[in-house]
Amino acid sequence: MVETAKKLTDTTNINSKNLHQLRPKKQSKIFNIPILWFSLFFVLTIISVYTGNLPGGMIGTLLVMIIFGETLGWIGDRTPIVKSYLGGGAIVAIFGSAYMVYSGILPETVSSSVTDFMTAGGFLDFYIAALITGSILGMNSKVLVKIGARYFVPIFGAVIGAMVIAGIIGFLINFTVQDAILVIALPILGGGMGAGAIPMAQIYSELLGNSPSYYISMLVPALALGNVFAIIMASLLNKLGNKVPSLSGNGQLLKGFELEKDETKHFDIQKMAVGLVAALIFFAVGQLLGDFIPLHPYALMIILVAIVKIANLIPESIVEGASQWYQFVAKTWTLALLFGIGVAFTDLNAVFAALSFQYIILVGGVVLGAVLGAALFGRFVGFYPIESSITAGLCMANMGGTGDVAVLSASKRMQLMPFAQIASRLGGALILLLSGLIISMFF
Repeated sequence: MVETAKKLTDTTNINSKNLHQLRPKKQSKIFNIPILWFSLFFVLTIISVYTGNLPGGMIGTLLVMIIFGETLGWIGDRTPIVKSYLGGGAIVAIFGSAYMVYSGILPETVSSSVTDFMTAGGFLDFYIAALITGSILGMNSKVLVKIGARYFVPIFGAVIGAMVIAGIIGFLINFTVQDAILVIALPILGGGMGAGAIPMAQIYSELLGNSPSYYISMLVPALALGNVFAIIMASLLNKLGNKVPSLSGNGQLLKGFELEKDETKHFDIQKMAVGLVAALIFFAVGQLLGDFIPLHPYALMIILVAIVKIANLIPESIVEGASQWYQFVAKTWTLALLFGIGVAFTDLNAVFAALSFQYIILVGGVVLGAVLGAALFGRFVGFYPIESSITAGLCMANMGGTGDVAVLSASKRMQLMPFAQIASRLGGALILLLSGLIISMFF
């Protein structure tokens, strides 16, 4: 009887092994497309690009951005060291595409088309509008009130930390403290080119003399290199949060308040259409208010969506639609957008021009100071250090809206976009004010 039982057991094990062997293996996919089919799409796209037959306008541009962006992202997420410490797919999508432009691999007609689509075509605004609207409306209103009331504390911490470390490192490597702060730290914290470096150069020109272009040539390398460090540190902070869970809220800023998690498994196309319209209308109203209120339209949009959410002014169907639309956009177009950021906004000439050892150390110190300052001050008001560092620290130290997308993608915390935008836009306005005050005091 024992032998019979043993035979039955052996037979069962053999059958289990056979069934396991017969079970189909999980198929590798890129963009949720079987890899062989995606490879075919990639080859067809390459042929279209290099034979000059790529369709014009949105069709050809979006095709290139998705296919090339997903390919670079797939490579980055599977490359040792890069995937673990340098931002993975996010940084490869950005700097891979920037290198394609720098080296001439990407035809000029295609790079121009991508640049136009990102800027004049408004694709970056379209993406960010979806994330701001969906993430705020999908948030617990109590959490929103609690965070909004204290969020500027870690922003001030980031500014203080960056300036202190810039001054110390500058002194040690024979930079004057004024140059370390005015030429390196403040441009990095200033909210990007359009809202930061360009108006800052104008302020410097009015108060110190020389043309704005003279100062822009000094500020841009710091801005570009600071953005690189911000993306890399975002990835490292994500790894730190995974290893030390007590430091991380896994995408939540405030301790003791859980964000409402959307458990949506089946997307409703009609609800998503409603979410699309909601994102567009909030963005349009933000632009409209910008004609009357001296704040960046993104900042006004954030305030408006937050008021609507806290006051419970819109139906739940619109809230659900905005949340679903945000999830769709974030999952579908992030790597395409990062490819576009590399093409349209990342100047490798400026980055390479800044690659002296002292300059790199100083820029890295500024970004690290912003991280430490935001983490420390954020902890004082109950924020998780990792999330506080990423939003109030790194999103102050990157290149504005484009940098926010890259940093949040590298840190795997896209739901923090509203707070990233507050740091970039309102924090950037604070830096412009501060730069004028410092120059008036010391020059």
